[in-house]
Amino acid sequence: MLVIAGYIVILVSVFGGFVLAGGHIASLWQPVELLMIGGGATGAFLVGNNSKAIKATLKALPTLFKGSKYNRALYMDMMALLYELLTKIRKEGLMSIEGDVDAPESSPLFSKYPTIQADHHIVEFLTDYLRLMVSGSMNAFEIENLMDNELETHHHEGEVPVHCLAKLGDGLPAFGIVAAVMGVVHTMESVGIPPAELGILIAAALVGTFLGILLAYGFVSPLSGLLEQKLHESSKLFQCVKVTLLASINGYAPAIAVEFGRKVLFSTERPSFSELEEHVKGTKSR
Repeated sequence: MLVIAGYIVILVSVFGGFVLAGGHIASLWQPVELLMIGGGATGAFLVGNNSKAIKATLKALPTLFKGSKYNRALYMDMMALLYELLTKIRKEGLMSIEGDVDAPESSPLFSKYPTIQADHHIVEFLTDYLRLMVSGSMNAFEIENLMDNELETHHHEGEVPVHCLAKLGDGLPAFGIVAAVMGVVHTMESVGIPPAELGILIAAALVGTFLGILLAYGFVSPLSGLLEQKLHESSKLFQCVKVTLLASINGYAPAIAVEFGRKVLFSTERPSFSELEEHVKGTKSR
């Protein structure tokens, strides 16, 4: 909703200011200029990216118009699930979670946290490393290195649509100039017409530069920044799982291991110690 609200503010401010200055909105409606700018930018986007990058960008676009799912409640559910899994390991041994790890979709523990269970990426990340813990064939340093490499890969994949949108935004002003130059060329070849008509052609040409800059810095480039913020938010959930499991592997009790995970969260979403403790007790009683 903030994206839509921001777009409305941009349109009202720019076009409203133009009208208040005595301009006529109709003079800014230049569909041919939009065709040149939009078509040129789309073509450059297709040329400059492979099919994977294009699909990733198109898949990421709808998420920009939705609110973030990474809130305090989600993080508290994640840490409560980790606490229950680690407590079960401490009481019954590593082999006791084998069924939960192999089939998380039917696990009684995972089913208590539907928001976590619905995110197959974080479930796969968690169960993969729990499975390695059950196997007992890797030490903490090896698992941490493997986690870091996987998180780096996740971050690089998430940055693909960010870079695609940023490059698209950077190119729009240039295509605006192209449209303006084409308009000037058309004006110069029509130099024999009356001055009033010549002025209309010049104004239409200048609209191309205006549209290119407006679309770049008002509409496309802000989306790449928003997508990058969402990427950082999603990475925090993985980091929470990482430090919690490593703390457990290094011998810390479940309550302390979960505290490690709580500390890596952003302060805006991080629950207090007492909030998390109450939440864990509530889920255990259920």
